[in-house]
Amino acid sequence: MTRLALISAMHEELAAVLARMPDEQKTVVAGREFWVGHWQGHDVVAVLSRIGKVAAATTATTLIERFGVTRMVFTGVAGGLAPHVNVGDVVVAREFVQHDMDASPLFPRHEVPLTGMTYFPSDAALSDALLAVAPLALADLVQSLPPSDWLGLPLDAAQVHQGLVASGDRFVSTDLESAELQRRLPQALAVEMECAAIAQVCHDYGVPLAAVRTISDRADDAAYVDFPRFIQTIASRYSVAVLDRLLAQLPVS
Repeated sequence: MTRLALISAMHEELAAVLARMPDEQKTVVAGREFWVGHWQGHDVVAVLSRIGKVAAATTATTLIERFGVTRMVFTGVAGGLAPHVNVGDVVVAREFVQHDMDASPLFPRHEVPLTGMTYFPSDAALSDALLAVAPLALADLVQSLPPSDWLGLPLDAAQVHQGLVASGDRFVSTDLESAELQRRLPQALAVEMECAAIAQVCHDYGVPLAAVRTISDRADDAAYVDFPRFIQTIASRYSVAVLDRLLAQLPVS
């Protein structure tokens, strides 16, 4: 039997997920609330990742060791890095890197020591499934939200991207930091604080991981301005829409 972990980055996203689980039961482990139940016939565990790489890694490890999850899907927001990735767009991760990992000169910058790895891949099949449903979920969001709730964003023109996502223990929120990350990791589409750590845990355990990130800001001097409104009005609704579509597509086993 497969058990799917649905990992949310924000409380609003988790609340929206739990509203779709008719039989969820709470278990508290390591100070975290894990919600075990079903969604569209799938055996699922829903949980907040917590913020930062260590917290996210602890959550992922507990999901595997205590709850026996066999695959993970992460939904959340991120800052856009690549010039063509705009607020309101969506990024499906194909690989992850820790942008603040630096054990040089003992190891190359960004390489995780003793693994020989710099980039940790997402699961191809799960990521393909996310990529297939993401445009449909965006269309669902546009149809369900009146334009007055679009926060001035051209959501009807939002794009779905796929590629590298960078993680680090810092909320990137200045033009200088963003430019430096783009210089060091020119392939990175977005930046956040959790997924590369979860990807490392999943690699160690052989558990498939896929992640989709809604771009809430451009990781620049204006990154904090409309963040709370974006989470509540757009990101949490998009997360549920994409998970609804994904779980409808995945076979129940």
